[in-house]
Amino acid sequence: MIKPVLLWSDLLFFLLIAATFAGGWLAARTEHLRLAWRRVGRSRVAMAAATLLAAFLLIGVLDSLHYRERLPGDGENYAVEVRSALDALLTGLRTRQERTYSAPLATHLFAKESLEGDQGRDFPRLKHGGAHLGADTAGHGADLLAKTVQGMGVGVVAWLVLWLGFLPARQAAPHLAWDAVLATLFALCLVAGPVLLLAQGYHVLGTDKVGQDVLYLTLKSVRTGLLIGTLTTLIMLPAAVALGLLAGYAGGWIDDVIQYLYTTLNSIPGVLLIAASVLMMQVVIDTHPDWFATAAERADARLLALCAILGITSWTGLCRLLRGEALKLRELEYVQAARALGVSGARILWRHILPNVMHIVMIAIVMDFSGLVLAEAVLSYIGIGVDPNTVSFGSMINTARMELAREPMVWWSLAAAFAFMFVLVLAANLFADVVRDAFDPRASR
Repeated sequence: MIKPVLLWSDLLFFLLIAATFAGGWLAARTEHLRLAWRRVGRSRVAMAAATLLAAFLLIGVLDSLHYRERLPGDGENYAVEVRSALDALLTGLRTRQERTYSAPLATHLFAKESLEGDQGRDFPRLKHGGAHLGADTAGHGADLLAKTVQGMGVGVVAWLVLWLGFLPARQAAPHLAWDAVLATLFALCLVAGPVLLLAQGYHVLGTDKVGQDVLYLTLKSVRTGLLIGTLTTLIMLPAAVALGLLAGYAGGWIDDVIQYLYTTLNSIPGVLLIAASVLMMQVVIDTHPDWFATAAERADARLLALCAILGITSWTGLCRLLRGEALKLRELEYVQAARALGVSGARILWRHILPNVMHIVMIAIVMDFSGLVLAEAVLSYIGIGVDPNTVSFGSMINTARMELAREPMVWWSLAAAFAFMFVLVLAANLFADVVRDAFDPRASR
């Protein structure tokens, strides 16, 4: 028996996903948007990147379905720890904890320890990694090879199932670059299959200082990166669009006030402003512990505060772009005609100017995503990012910096966080490039 838990970040994340689907429905009913997105769909690069982003989004959605388990015994008592559907799927990775560091796919700890009974120093056997091999690890290499081959076979079968599942969609929308989608899914299945089988008996990406599985921590970091990239956009977008269009269309003292506002904000060093805001928010959280029933709610509050702070400091660029575009559009003939006919300024902004700057908004949203993911990593690295209880790419990199000074060097935590973050940011950037070319009327096609 479980009790569903809806954190504020979960609610905003699902609302943003719903808004994305609503935007897709609106784009399908609008001719110029439909044509632009069709150009995106015909791009193999865009469809391959979108497939990777969809895989990351699936992980983020699973990690946003939170619940609390019911405690044994009578009564409606539930555990304090908040878990997610991803935690339930990765129970084996989450619960199989070692004493300390172990290398990827290893059967022994990474460092020598003193053995019991005055037997000298040696690499102790892992409690879970390779435990199915027994005391004799002579067949370690053969077991890895066998599981890898079996996993690739499972991946091929899963890809064939997906190929059949996408057949109706391919027939309904033949203009999309389905070959790129299927090729990307084939690569994902070939990687996921062996990882899935190997993870049942080994720590595929090793363990960290306290013995936690690095693969589990890396997958948990995906949600944090997605939330930082998406919720920050949700926070900064209304202010950037409203103030930018208002400044460009109205002009006069309104334009002067808005320009003064974002010029002043840009003159403040961003890192200092973010650090001061995060520390003030942390003081508020520490002085009001009764506001939060669980540690997850406390960490969620700091995550939302970080999103809000990043949103407050990142809206100025888009606002400046939209102001310049509105200055140009307000002088065009159809806007002048609407003004002469007595149409109100609010209606002109809504019906004539906003639709003509949506391509800039869409390009900015997609391109800002990768920058925000990297910003979280940098902020967590210097200690002003997410709560220590929240797993993120930045916190993994921050932890790994001390591990790099060890001899021998512990490299896998940093490599895992870097690899996943690199793929996520690269996919977002490639998709953003195609969206920019499709929606920018000045771009060559």
